[in-house]
Amino acid sequence: MRTSQIVVGTDGTESSRAAVEWAAREASRRQALLRIVHVFDWEWASARYDTGSEYLDIARQLADAVTGAAMSHARAVAPRIEVETDALIGNPVPRLLEVAESAALVVLGNRGRGGFASLLLGSVSQQVATHAPCPVVIVRGRGDVTDGPIAVGVDDTDAADHVLRTAFQAAAERDADLAVVRTYLPPTPLWIGDVPATLVDTPEEDAAEHARVESLLAGWREKYPQVPVEVTVSHDSPAAVLVGVSHRAQLVIVGSHGRGAIASALLGSTGMQLLHHADCPVWIARTVKGGES
Repeated sequence: MRTSQIVVGTDGTESSRAAVEWAAREASRRQALLRIVHVFDWEWASARYDTGSEYLDIARQLADAVTGAAMSHARAVAPRIEVETDALIGNPVPRLLEVAESAALVVLGNRGRGGFASLLLGSVSQQVATHAPCPVVIVRGRGDVTDGPIAVGVDDTDAADHVLRTAFQAAAERDADLAVVRTYLPPTPLWIGDVPATLVDTPEEDAAEHARVESLLAGWREKYPQVPVEVTVSHDSPAAVLVGVSHRAQLVIVGSHGRGAIASALLGSTGMQLLHHADCPVWIARTVKGGES
């Protein structure tokens, strides 16, 4: 049974420190348990020839120091939250994915050192964001920002309604505006030649796309009347527009395009570009087994 638990990965770096801060605030907002996880590999070259437990003990002490510091930092940000820590042995990706099975949300920094084996998008963050069975937030850019709108990208996939639900709920909980982004490539007449589609003036097509977005928003506007909504229709790529919006947003939300056992490993080019270039935390909205998140 899934509990209200937020998992945050830490390795003692500034990136993971920002992730702990963000996760602590979210745990406080949801009144959820915050589980701080550090994954370490104690099989150093010299440890392979050690017949005792000296190196493992040292590795555990270092791991406990990392999680202890993260716990203190989380409680400084949100004193009333319930916090527990775990120092796990193994490869960070499979261990974090294992922990994610019982999480409502996983939060990671965008770069990892130390316990994350110096892997960068971080390779660990990217793989967890891509494969996790629950929503994932990658804290990057201005990770400590708490004002500005919530930005969300809306497309024609089946997941659009779930992404909007996540975005409206996040905006309502933060008393924030919602910036809805819709992009499309309009049909271009042959006589235009080499003029980029992004520069073509298509007011009728733009109005039709705007109407489509409004039809998707109608039910959510009714449910969350207190959330101000701004809709942007653009001919540019969704990643380019959302990265631009991220410079004034406190959070960008996009969907995961995974379908089935194999396709679930795919995040989509928009989400991937945001994980590399957004100037604020990125939320990958994903449904979870046994409930919605």
